[in-house]
Amino acid sequence: MISVRRWFIGLSLAAAAVSAACAGGGSAGSDGTRTADEDAAFEAQREEQRAAVIARIRRDFPMNDVENRTVDLARIVLSLARDSLPAIFEPQFVPVAETPDWLADPEPVIVFELNGDVRAYPIQVLIFHEIVNDIVGGEPVLITYCPLCNTAIAFHRAVGGEVREFGISGMLRRNDLIMYDRETETLWQQITGEGIVGDDAGVRLQFLPSQIVALGDFRETFPNGQILTGPLGRELGYGSYNPYPYYDRYPGTLYPNDEFEDFRLDAKERVLTVEINGEPVAFPFSALTERVVIEAVVGGEEVVALWQSGAVSPLDAEFIIGGRNVGAAGAFSPFLDGRRLHFEARDGRIVDAETGSTWNVFGRALEGTLEGAQLTPILSGNHFWFAWSIFQPETRVIRGP
Repeated sequence: MISVRRWFIGLSLAAAAVSAACAGGGSAGSDGTRTADEDAAFEAQREEQRAAVIARIRRDFPMNDVENRTVDLARIVLSLARDSLPAIFEPQFVPVAETPDWLADPEPVIVFELNGDVRAYPIQVLIFHEIVNDIVGGEPVLITYCPLCNTAIAFHRAVGGEVREFGISGMLRRNDLIMYDRETETLWQQITGEGIVGDDAGVRLQFLPSQIVALGDFRETFPNGQILTGPLGRELGYGSYNPYPYYDRYPGTLYPNDEFEDFRLDAKERVLTVEINGEPVAFPFSALTERVVIEAVVGGEEVVALWQSGAVSPLDAEFIIGGRNVGAAGAFSPFLDGRRLHFEARDGRIVDAETGSTWNVFGRALEGTLEGAQLTPILSGNHFWFAWSIFQPETRVIRGP
């Protein structure tokens, strides 16, 4: 039987070899410049790629108005066929008390809560499906994960009051997942939530707060929560096999990415990202791991970033559970009922200086005077640096006070 790793990585590398020059940049001289003939050849390659992308869209997405677009089609990579990875449309859940034995506490899960309904979506499941169409707290939502960018993002899946169902286009841009909706076949960029080709080009989905944390921390904090079950990998007999082993140790990206040019951080550095009032910032995990708590002002508003050990990388070892401990992070308002709290790391715990209460990565007080209190989450992301910096080149990197 062909391994999952060869299926994903082998097919992707083959596709990358075909489209790299067109979507990635092409050759240049030793001084970084090209001759006129090289420029002409490069532009011809790009035009050929645009034509190939248009042909694919018209074939696989006949309702899509490909002339209505906000991006250069030459930057789109044709990776897999439409729906090769099956999005989930009827997700099945079990209570925390019935956690399947194929899930271990250090495994990373995407945690999403809305209207008191809290759910965990194991990366072990999402790595084979990438998209879950769900209804949480009575609202239609979209839970997404792009392994190549390590981006876990939740959206409201209504557009102009119309609920949409989303699938996987089989195309990528800047190594990031391109989704499509079944109703209009508009193509959507996952990391920005923006329609990029089709009727809704230029429209943005509504982001909703979510976090990647360890399953064990979810179970401890939300004993009445639910866990997504039924992963494709187990149905195929692969267990928790990681189809992208050692990916986050490899310094580059799967597909050539000449647009990445911000080397303030390594391409694969994990970052907690926040954007407030038009100011994007990134808290590197390397700094968070050392400091545990970082307070900052972003877009004129005060923010506290918290880190907690425990969650393993889903993109490290051959089995997810064997990945190294990278921890989890979240961003919150430091105000509670109008009172400004100041946070610090003390004896391996997160505490506030005002009451000495102990807090966790969910922004929840576990012990002390404020036990049970909850900080207001700030919309944040957990990305690889290359993915965030390409889309947000003006990002301020925050390593400490």
